Amino acid sequence: MTKLNAILQARIGNHGPISIADYMAECLLHPELGYYSRRDPFGAKGDFTTAPEISQMFGELLGLWLAQSWIDAGQPPSFVLAEIGPGRGTLMADVWRATKGVPGFHDAAKPYLIEASAHLRSVQKATLGGVNANWVGTIDELPDAPLFLLANEFFDALPIRQYKRQKSGWSELLIGGNADGLCFGQAAPSPNTSLDHRLDDTNEGDLVEVCSAMQGVMETVNDRIKTNGGVALVVDYGDWRSLGSTLQAIKSHAFVDVLTNSGEADLTAHVDFEALANAAPDLNYSRLTPQGIFLQRLGIDHRAEVLGNQLSGAALESHKAAHHRLTAADEMGTLFKVMAFYAPNSPLPPGFQQ
Repeated sequence: MTKLNAILQARIGNHGPISIADYMAECLLHPELGYYSRRDPFGAKGDFTTAPEISQMFGELLGLWLAQSWIDAGQPPSFVLAEIGPGRGTLMADVWRATKGVPGFHDAAKPYLIEASAHLRSVQKATLGGVNANWVGTIDELPDAPLFLLANEFFDALPIRQYKRQKSGWSELLIGGNADGLCFGQAAPSPNTSLDHRLDDTNEGDLVEVCSAMQGVMETVNDRIKTNGGVALVVDYGDWRSLGSTLQAIKSHAFVDVLTNSGEADLTAHVDFEALANAAPDLNYSRLTPQGIFLQRLGIDHRAEVLGNQLSGAALESHKAAHHRLTAADEMGTLFKVMAFYAPNSPLPPGFQQ
């Protein structure tokens, strides 16, 4: 049992069961014992590895994607270049390096990292080195300007709630306690009009996930890009519509029990891209595209060949493995999806098809 497990069991014993969203929020962001509050979970020595940590090619291509999107938008003379949930800062560092040769881009860009964790902010500052970046705690704190936003593996970490369809309504899954520790239970079924749109594609016993925290973020993205222009790129694992439980815990690059590793494991759930699109009603959005196809359209195969020609031995094999991991259907290439949100009357961003 972790220290946070004990705290949550005492809380539940005194006040009753909590939602999965409350549990996730405590596990990830508790000020002293939360997963992201006191550690660097990324990379081979951490609990999981994200695409920017696998290869520089990922950040380079996304950087050039942003630069082309900026050019297509008419090269606004001042804009916010932001990443939400920036991890160790590797993606922003690669984006900044890859775009240094784009005329006018660095002069116009105001880099911002949206990060709540003080520990990760310090890691990001070290990674970015001489980049004149700014930090804010929420997306609402960004300056009022055209917004060019990256969200790579951000939405999967936002707290979710789970509901099971019953004859007389929807039962929310909750977390309670017993003699053995934390356990799952469910509330009595009740009407839930916010899930009326799921009545046509679900049956009794089906489970759906809802992410309220996503709604607020996407509403801000919607308002900023609608008013000032810009584009947002979301890269995450998930699909067009949520169905079934996707809640998972990862520790040391392996799946572990969700309820017995409170604060010691990363908790995530697959992203419902349809919900993202519905939360930004004033923006256009691209077709949901597998990450591997998107990166290949941006030229990752050619970039991999160029970099590979400079390598040999173990370094070359590692480079080939990274390329495969980012693009192959049996790796991240299909599991991860990409969607762009962009202003009305703007062209479809690079890498997507109608």
